[in-house]
Amino acid sequence: MRIIDTIEHPIMRISIFQMNQKYIVKFELGTLEQSYKFSELDIINLEILKADVIEKISPNALLRFEEMQKDLNNCLG
Repeated sequence: MRIIDTIEHPIMRISIFQMNQKYIVKFELGTLEQSYKFSELDIINLEILKADVIEKISPNALLRFEEMQKDLNNCLG
């Protein structure tokens, strides 16, 4: 797996990897991570993927991170 790009975000780290004819978009926030896999055949180009990630996935990813942190806190606490 190799990193091919990153997406700037004020809170999360967003990386795009390429492996086995797939793009993997990984969101990281603290100790938590989420990833999404896209077939290369479904992606017209990398810039469109990046725009879609920013507009359509990242807002919900932040909400999921909040829920994930709650789950982690409940487990630890």
